[in-house]
Amino acid sequence: MKRVIGAVLGAALALVGPTPSSAAAAPPGLTTLGTAGWTVLSSATATQGGAKISTPGFDTSNWLKVRPDDAGAPGTEITALLQNGKCPDVFFADNMKKCFGTQKKNSGPVTTAQFATPWWFRTDFTASLAAGQSASLVVNGVVGEADVWVNGKEVATSSTVTGAYTKFTFDVTGTLKSGANSLAVEMYPNDPSKMLTLDDVDWNQLPPDNNTGIQFPIQLLVANALSIGNAHVVQNNAADLSSSKLTVKADVTNAGGSSQTGTATATITPPSGGTPITVSQSVTVAAHSKATVTFPVQTISHPQVWWPYQMGAQPMYTLDTSVNGGNGTHEQFGIRTITTKLIGKAPIAPDGVRQYSVNGVPFVVRGGGFAPDLFLRYNSADVSRQIALLKNMGLNVIRLEGHLLPDDFFQQMDKAGILIDSGQQCCDFWEDPGTAQATLDLLRLSAQTIGENERDHPSVFTYSWSDNEPSAEVESAELAGFKAADFSQPIIASAEYKSSPQLGPAGEKEGPYDYVPPNYWYDTSHYDSGDDSRTNAGGSWGFDSEQSAGDTVPTLDSINRFLSASDQSHLWQNPDFNQYHANYETGHGGYKFGTLYTFDTALTNRYGKWSDLASYVQEAQVQNYENTRAQFEAFLDHSTNAAAPSTGTIYWQANKGWPTLLWDLYNYDGDQAGSFFGAKKANQSLHALFAIDNNTVTLDNLSGATQSNVSVEAKVYDTEGKVLDDQGVNGLSLSPQQVRNAVVKPKVPTSAPGNVYFVELLVKQDNAVVDRNVYWQPTKQDAVNWSSTLGNPQATMSQYADLTGLKSLKAATVSATATTSSASGPDGADRVTKVTITNTSTTPTVGFFLRADVRRGTSAGAEQPGDNQVTSTLWDDNDITLWPGESQTLTVTWKSGDLNGATPVVSVSGWNVGKIDVKA
Repeated sequence: MKRVIGAVLGAALALVGPTPSSAAAAPPGLTTLGTAGWTVLSSATATQGGAKISTPGFDTSNWLKVRPDDAGAPGTEITALLQNGKCPDVFFADNMKKCFGTQKKNSGPVTTAQFATPWWFRTDFTASLAAGQSASLVVNGVVGEADVWVNGKEVATSSTVTGAYTKFTFDVTGTLKSGANSLAVEMYPNDPSKMLTLDDVDWNQLPPDNNTGIQFPIQLLVANALSIGNAHVVQNNAADLSSSKLTVKADVTNAGGSSQTGTATATITPPSGGTPITVSQSVTVAAHSKATVTFPVQTISHPQVWWPYQMGAQPMYTLDTSVNGGNGTHEQFGIRTITTKLIGKAPIAPDGVRQYSVNGVPFVVRGGGFAPDLFLRYNSADVSRQIALLKNMGLNVIRLEGHLLPDDFFQQMDKAGILIDSGQQCCDFWEDPGTAQATLDLLRLSAQTIGENERDHPSVFTYSWSDNEPSAEVESAELAGFKAADFSQPIIASAEYKSSPQLGPAGEKEGPYDYVPPNYWYDTSHYDSGDDSRTNAGGSWGFDSEQSAGDTVPTLDSINRFLSASDQSHLWQNPDFNQYHANYETGHGGYKFGTLYTFDTALTNRYGKWSDLASYVQEAQVQNYENTRAQFEAFLDHSTNAAAPSTGTIYWQANKGWPTLLWDLYNYDGDQAGSFFGAKKANQSLHALFAIDNNTVTLDNLSGATQSNVSVEAKVYDTEGKVLDDQGVNGLSLSPQQVRNAVVKPKVPTSAPGNVYFVELLVKQDNAVVDRNVYWQPTKQDAVNWSSTLGNPQATMSQYADLTGLKSLKAATVSATATTSSASGPDGADRVTKVTITNTSTTPTVGFFLRADVRRGTSAGAEQPGDNQVTSTLWDDNDITLWPGESQTLTVTWKSGDLNGATPVVSVSGWNVGKIDVKA
């Protein structure tokens, strides 16, 4: 986890294997156990009991051999099986079910036989204590409950060791031996209905082991008589950030039998190696006790301020502490101020709506829910890849609902400048834990541990309960834990429009979760006055903590990677089919998301019936694109409203922990489908949007600098390419985070050929195009039946928009040229390709929804057979629309290693354009 005490994590304490008993004492510090491997086995087979299993030299030659993940943890029971080849290609089709069975309850005990009994996790390590040194075993939470054994002795039982986000420290000074030692952890099955752990709600198929296992590292702390830990910085920043008063606090522990006096030292080093600030203080600690040292306040004038990535830089300060000159702590922190308030009281929001500001600047939250790997396998490089995707889409926030990740994750978000909305999970024991004192104590410990892990990360800007607000007793317990941790970020009572006794009104809402039309997002007047939670009244007002229009259909490239031929057949022919890669719920309507029925019904009515898988996927890309774009754009457009302004939307979800058809902006393989590029288009830093509620153009500046000499042009076309209206405005200037409504009011038709028309928006700065945004609009609009819709996670429609005229578009022809050069880019990209696409049609035919992909090809410029898509691509735009004679140059970065020695080829295809390939 976060607190690193000692010079090097890889010290000899973490080594596995026999070591001579005469080994020299290792230096004091905190080390991760099991770095060279664990062995894992079910207690149904390993029946010898903890006293024997935890004895050094115990034979585990027939156990499952497990490598720890990048967090230093062995992971779950299924992780152990997968590492030993027990289920190849576990995410393809329903292989997980065939290999491991089905977990039948999303919040309840394990229901699959092989995981319904405890499993053993075992590792060996060496240790040798010097005179006066002590040793502690640190257990950073478990998923389930655990008995813990060291060298044949039980040091803790499952009555104590439970909670996914707890931290337990056990004195093992008298238990360790000089040389070889053994740790054995007996993991009892996870039951999220009774334990403060985690589960997968309705996000995926449920892992059959219920994620039972060890998600965070187990560590050994070797300390001298005096040791220092729990170091952190409490900030008191001037309102204008002209100065920052920093108070360093740390705990000094005396493991000895007599009082000890020492000198504690703290050093703050500015970013880029500026002049450090060092302060020391004498401390006296009684025997076998701990004292908190509060160092004198240090004032930094004109500090280097941390900002979200679109608004500024991410400088990080360093804090080092020690006692008596020995090894100590090392961490980073960022100086910034987060504030929040309720604004815009209105009948729809009688308490006002939640708004956040960073460093005094209000901003519109444009986020996505983030999910870990289904089996909790932490991979640092994968997180880096996902950060690149999130930033490419222009998202500024991710939400962690009950699935908190290792410290490396938070460090990467700090560096990337992506804000984190952290918090608890709904629909399990966290939400209704009762008031038993033991549970309240565990809630307090969990909150304190979470607070200690997150408090110095500038990326963490808030923490909240989930659907339900806490009871008075639960709220008091957890707030006491956060206070003990000096966690100073805003804490919110609920992700819905609810209140708690101490925190007061949350000012947030949730939903919808299944299909709603694009114009749903622009609604600001409909709500159920009898529902104080304002759930599923998800138009662009207030702060919506989780919402989307439901299913996401990946590209064919991605579909072929995880859906069987049978799954694919059902995908386009049977909307009522329960897709394994949606989730476990059968049927449709209400809170059932296992089929694509609602999405497909809208697709059929709005775009027309498809004829095969390819045409289904093409239509789905278009519907996903227009919907995600509308969701994000509506919240930007209405952020200027005086009553209940839209202050944030969090797309549910940005990603998934496995390949999915439900709720994502990019797939597990990094696939960037229509949903991805729709969100990306909406969140461009300097962007014009067509507000479909009043047919006006809004211009926004989401950067941290004033944007001047900006012009906007709006053109309206019919499907035959005839220009129906052309208007513009020049000489605009926008301050950072400014949204300006109705800069252009194009004239749109009430009737058009095929009942469809196009709106093209061009934003220029210094006469260069910086943003291009094309809409396909129906003259027959979607109409929501609000009386049947409010309170439901999907819309009941009185009328669907008619976009079927798009099927009658004449075939268009396009040409493309591509050039590739070496360049450094995000996420280790080392190639950049520029693709210029031109609509070469000789008749006035639009080239609609043109998609480009980098592929592995032959030297002749043809695509290689099979899965040939280069998946490391990051495009500046895609899914574009062009009129005859019009060109657009797309830029994409990617990793040359993905070519596998092939020749890069760019494919271009579209709604009414056949595929072409060009060498790149």
